[in-house]
Amino acid sequence: MITGAFAPDFHSSLEWLNSAPQSLREHRGRAVVIVFFSLGSAYCQNVLDELRQLQQKYADGLSVLGVHTPKFDAERDAKVVLKGINRLTVRFPVVNDPNFVTWQHYGVSVWPTVMLLDAEGKVVEALVGDSPKERLDVLIEQVLDRAGEADLRVYDAVAYASKQESGLPLAFPCGLAANDRHLYVSDTGHNRILECTHEGRVLRQFGAGSAGFIDGGLADACFNLPRGLALWKDALYVADTGNHALRKISLMDGDVETLAGNGKSGLRPEEDVVDPRLISLNAPWSVASAFDKLYVAMAGWHQIWEFDLGRGAFRPLVGNGEMGLNDGEALTSTFAQPAGMALAQQTLFVADAASSSIRGVQLGSGKVQTLVGAGLYEFGNTNGALRVARLQFPMAIALDPRTPQLWIADTYNGALKLLNPVSREVKTHDLTYRLHQPAALAVNRSSLWLANTDAHEVLRMDFDGSTPRRLAIGE
Repeated sequence: MITGAFAPDFHSSLEWLNSAPQSLREHRGRAVVIVFFSLGSAYCQNVLDELRQLQQKYADGLSVLGVHTPKFDAERDAKVVLKGINRLTVRFPVVNDPNFVTWQHYGVSVWPTVMLLDAEGKVVEALVGDSPKERLDVLIEQVLDRAGEADLRVYDAVAYASKQESGLPLAFPCGLAANDRHLYVSDTGHNRILECTHEGRVLRQFGAGSAGFIDGGLADACFNLPRGLALWKDALYVADTGNHALRKISLMDGDVETLAGNGKSGLRPEEDVVDPRLISLNAPWSVASAFDKLYVAMAGWHQIWEFDLGRGAFRPLVGNGEMGLNDGEALTSTFAQPAGMALAQQTLFVADAASSSIRGVQLGSGKVQTLVGAGLYEFGNTNGALRVARLQFPMAIALDPRTPQLWIADTYNGALKLLNPVSREVKTHDLTYRLHQPAALAVNRSSLWLANTDAHEVLRMDFDGSTPRRLAIGE
């Protein structure tokens, strides 16, 4: 869009997901931000969070409107998008644009793009990419000041848009971990971690349940959209995604402490990390553990990082930070939003979500190899030999304790799949249970647990052949 031009209004054929249909005319007299985003993008998720903060700051002068345009086939479904924006606590009107109608009218070409309009509906500036908050904050204040001086400003607060989920005891679980005694669940939508029996009876809650970034006792600490979990010795490690932090829960007393991250997203450090607690991480989605090492899938940096629990050292392990699907040695390889991880001896298997691929990392050499996947825009729902198999935005992976095979949560295909490295093929495991965006897996010697995320539930499948069972967690 040309700066100073009137922005085109939304086409009447589009479906508004969480509000009545919106028209730009209704928002005259206010600064208007239009954000073009794709649901699965870590960059877009960061921007949505920043806009939530600006929405609160300028409640009497700013309107935020979202336009969702899909990358993946599953993201064309309005029901999937509504679940996604609810999981991300988006509270402004969002329209689904599966055919890129508004995208083309505004001349957008990149996710995310933020378009700022003035009080008359004219384009002020378009901001492309992650973290536009600082620049946008300045521009919004200027727009509102000019509107006030011209006697154009409307000061009424805009009501938050919402079509929220019903009040369930579990909300969008996105992380699981299990041992021989307990099951741990990231109750992501409630900003807490639950310690349960294998049957789902809640024993302890870690975190107060309100979004925040606070260390302390199990009832005082706060998380923000926590996701991946990993157990090691007497501690539970948490990828605290909304806080862009790596957290530790002592299972002896429930105390929570931060190991890395300062609560804000940021760019990759250009120098060695001296104190991991002082740097800004970017969308840690999962964590895996072995041999006093933690492996953190940093979706926003397209890298896997390693945290040495003995020395407190934190460094990039694989991925050069560019978004892509390229094998190679350590920091010459590229990833695309690594999401889930599973360790098998000296190999770290990675569900690389945005490339719809499964990767293998040799921990000794750092060499990266792609098992399934062909490119950033190559996805599907195809079983068979590894070279032809296709997934769609896989979010989790787990090693079967009985045989050398990998369980995969093929999230956007709503499927549980098995990858056999020996026969070199992928197949769908028939659950006889409908899955809704499964995003987490956990195993122990006898069972597999699966987070049926958009259905707000956790399933248990015993390896003795029994059918999946829904756990009544918190009920």
